[in-house]
Amino acid sequence: MGRLFGTDGVRGVANSELTCELALKIGRAAAYVLTDSGNRHPKIIIGKDTRISSDMLEAAITAGLCSVGADVVQLGVIPTPAVAYLVEKYKADAGVMLTASHNPCQFNGIKIFSGDGYKLPDALEDKIEEIVFNKTEELPVPTGGDIGTVTTAPNVVRDYIDHIKSTVPFSLDGLRIGIDCANGAASRTAELLFTELGAECHMISSHPNGVNVNDNCGSTHMENLMAFVRENGLDAGVAFDGDADRCLAVDDKGNFVDGDFVMAICAADMKSRGKLEKNTAVGTIMTNMGFSRFCEENGMHFEATKVGDRYVLERMKQGGYNFGGEQSGHVIFLDFATTGDGQLTAAQLLSILKRRQAKLSSLVTLMTRYPQVLVNVEVAEDGKARFASDAV
Repeated sequence: MGRLFGTDGVRGVANSELTCELALKIGRAAAYVLTDSGNRHPKIIIGKDTRISSDMLEAAITAGLCSVGADVVQLGVIPTPAVAYLVEKYKADAGVMLTASHNPCQFNGIKIFSGDGYKLPDALEDKIEEIVFNKTEELPVPTGGDIGTVTTAPNVVRDYIDHIKSTVPFSLDGLRIGIDCANGAASRTAELLFTELGAECHMISSHPNGVNVNDNCGSTHMENLMAFVRENGLDAGVAFDGDADRCLAVDDKGNFVDGDFVMAICAADMKSRGKLEKNTAVGTIMTNMGFSRFCEENGMHFEATKVGDRYVLERMKQGGYNFGGEQSGHVIFLDFATTGDGQLTAAQLLSILKRRQAKLSSLVTLMTRYPQVLVNVEVAEDGKARFASDAV
């Protein structure tokens, strides 16, 4: 697979590139590195999305973690941001999410969160990678009562949903919304969450079967939700990806609303309520120029970093900012979450519609989108870091 960790964890074709053997090694190395080699029985939680290979990889990485003495708590199918939230709530030493996000079912991946709920910095990923490739045999091999245990947590969905609900202090009653779960992890949480918030929910792509995750649905295939909103006369639509860490939207006329527009609406609302720290929003070099112009015209600052929500988050933490995101729909509300959360983003967006008694089609007019072409260019592995830094 080359270098293990990319901008969003380890990812590859399950059982071909991302094998059970590799997952076991990553589990062993991660438990050792993340607990500073000193905690006799560190607690590590594991979540997964709906793809067919997640059960297999869950078993493998669980075995790796337990084999060096970690106690594992399996959360079952749950969104990635739920793992980030619950790792701190449950006072775990680390959290692991098995997902390939927006990719097809044949892919899977491993995202790792430290005990404070944040994705790992490059330095820790490098340590894990070094052990996986060169030093797995040097890790301790506990026996007897020092081997780790496996348990499950029964209230994970309730705990996560209650957390999101706590960020919206009023009912969304009267809003009729379409929700595309991408046949992914949000299928377990979204309808319950938004129904309890008071919205009338109309669901599509919410019946996962292991192989239909992101299959012509979700945030990478917005045309289905656009048609669904138009045909049913809904107030808005929200779409997630396989692990529900991103959210894109559809307005009441059935038009696509990308992450830049979602950010513009949310940033303007936060500023108007005095909630936007330092009146600054963080995006990436892929953020549309219209967003930076929008910020200038409305008394806000815009900072761009290289592509990847981890780099957006790094800039936010460095600058003391509390809001940022990407055109792809990764939006980070640092007051409420340590990572991008699609359902949190949807809840904030819908709460703005309710608070302002406005249609989404009217709110999107606050920003003008400039013509933009994004092109993928293949770069040799050893040149990626240099080109990425030059582009910022």
